Amino acid sequence: MKKIFNYISLILFFVIISCSDLLEPEPIDLLTDDVVLNEPKDVPNVEIGLYSAFRPIIPAAVIAGDCTADMLIHNGTFTQYRELGTKQITSANASVATLWGSIYNTVYLANFIIERLPQVSGVTAAQRDKVLGTAHFLRGYAYFVALYSFGGVPKVTDIAIDVNRNIARASESEILDFILEDYTEALARVPSASSNAAFVNTNSVRAALAKYHLYLGNNVQAESFATNIIASNQYQLEPNFVNLVTRDFTAEAIFEVGYTIADDPGTNGSIGLNNLFVGRREIIPSNQVIVALASVESGDRFTSIAFNSSNLKGSDNGWSVAKYGTADEDNNNVVVFRLAEMYLIRAEARTKQNNTTGARDDLNVLRTRAKAPLITSASQSQLIQLIEDERRFELAFEGHRWYDLVRTNRAKTVMSAFSSNWKDAYELWPIPQREILNNPALAGNQNPGY
Repeated sequence: MKKIFNYISLILFFVIISCSDLLEPEPIDLLTDDVVLNEPKDVPNVEIGLYSAFRPIIPAAVIAGDCTADMLIHNGTFTQYRELGTKQITSANASVATLWGSIYNTVYLANFIIERLPQVSGVTAAQRDKVLGTAHFLRGYAYFVALYSFGGVPKVTDIAIDVNRNIARASESEILDFILEDYTEALARVPSASSNAAFVNTNSVRAALAKYHLYLGNNVQAESFATNIIASNQYQLEPNFVNLVTRDFTAEAIFEVGYTIADDPGTNGSIGLNNLFVGRREIIPSNQVIVALASVESGDRFTSIAFNSSNLKGSDNGWSVAKYGTADEDNNNVVVFRLAEMYLIRAEARTKQNNTTGARDDLNVLRTRAKAPLITSASQSQLIQLIEDERRFELAFEGHRWYDLVRTNRAKTVMSAFSSNWKDAYELWPIPQREILNNPALAGNQNPGY
């Protein structure tokens, strides 16, 4: 297993991640009170602490993206996954609280760095830019996940605890503007390359900008940023799709959250993906996604799931998500961005601009790798559906499905057919009830339907 960070340096931040269960994230007070940033030797510790705060967001978003949608069903005993699987989500849901808490842990620590680091003398310009750029990027991406999971959320830019306990929800446009400001600042500061895909560089930011503009329907910009990454030749599609299932830091990894044996989520009940998918089998692939992945159109993407007949019992269909291994295996990282998604973003952006030939070519790049039938001709409307399907195949269990269905206005159609309990309210998660109780400015401002 690859050693990514020197985790001895995380002592000051271990309070963030040492809990055996992140169902109740530590109060922000502990985070800001325990962080030290007074001299140059503190900077690496703070930087690694920021990555540690950020990492739980990604597996939590995998749960949000695929369990809220039609990819995963409940198979265990935990109430939080039963609610997601049966589409009866409540504001007391522990998965909801975990995602929210992880987002704001990241925001607060990023704010701390952005406020304090410029005041520390003796730090080289290159290191200052790298760490400040990383803080802006991770804060921006945290808010991106927050916005598309919860809608408008409190815009926290300070580290004053008394102030931050009473902040109302900002509008969606305010959060979008703030994200773009962070990404722009990050792009100007982060290095052009990094030692591996666990660390932010300019292409990490470009990938986030491609996704940002795709979600907003800014198709020219989305295509441009995706093309920049594809044309950089810094990444190559893995020759066999199964490599994406069985390996970390593949040739197409742009940014992923990395773990070691020392800090793998393991048995964590909220973000330990291998534990949830394989160990406890709390959530398993839905019958619908099994059929989809088994189709000729999916090709080798079928390797995202695995079957074990010994699991067949009751409502258990015997299938498991295969993408996330145990702590001592080489596939326990969680992908944030990879090259294949850039082809999908560009294909969708090109389709919306009526460049059907270019979009078809992009899809066929992925279909060739997957040994799936090539698209020989397709209209604009046909391509839109093909792209939805292709994203389901290619990005299975990487946390995209719910967000894709909502942003394309397809959630009601697809999810009503999947579950009789689906309602429009589930196009956003609820603000956690605990946050409403603790923040007076959120009182009476829950998302509709909860």
